[in-house]
Amino acid sequence: MEGGAYGAGKAGGAFDPQTFIRQPHTVLRMVSWIFSIVVFGCIVNEGYINRWNEGEAHCIFNRNRSACTYGVTVGVLAFLTCLLYLAVDVHFPQISSVKDRKKTVLSDIAVSVLWAFFWFVGFCFLANQWQVSKPEDNPLNEGADAARAAIAFSFFSIFTWGILAVLRFQQLNEIAFQEEYSRLFPTVPQPFP
Repeated sequence: MEGGAYGAGKAGGAFDPQTFIRQPHTVLRMVSWIFSIVVFGCIVNEGYINRWNEGEAHCIFNRNRSACTYGVTVGVLAFLTCLLYLAVDVHFPQISSVKDRKKTVLSDIAVSVLWAFFWFVGFCFLANQWQVSKPEDNPLNEGADAARAAIAFSFFSIFTWGILAVLRFQQLNEIAFQEEYSRLFPTVPQPFP
């Protein structure tokens, strides 16, 4: 910890964008943000098809509207969650209370684990629906690459959110250590000479 305390830089210090962007959890959060854009973008753009003799568009994943809805919903909500926690990461060095920092990191761990689970469910659901879809539903194989991309990036998102939870858990251990140290060895203000 380069001059930092309680799992972050000195409280009240100036915001340094270069240091912020180089942090592993910031990089992973931005990667997760991009993955969520890819998933919901692929499904929204090419996830709905129709046959020449039908007027209504159907989901490319086995004509199951729930699969497309789940993929778009999880992608958009993960996108918004990434933005929210990027803002929290920017504000994190300004939090001076150890308890508040601990609560922030605990919420980040819980949210990261929850999103890893949602992406796991999404990957399984989309992959299953893609596997059982019938060739006659999409004879020209339209949107197949987009469907595969949505499935692949759902799979990658499981790992980015999981690794993010592990990194934040390590930071929680640093905060717990500093809290225990502060309790055992309280700082006594020095009198002015």
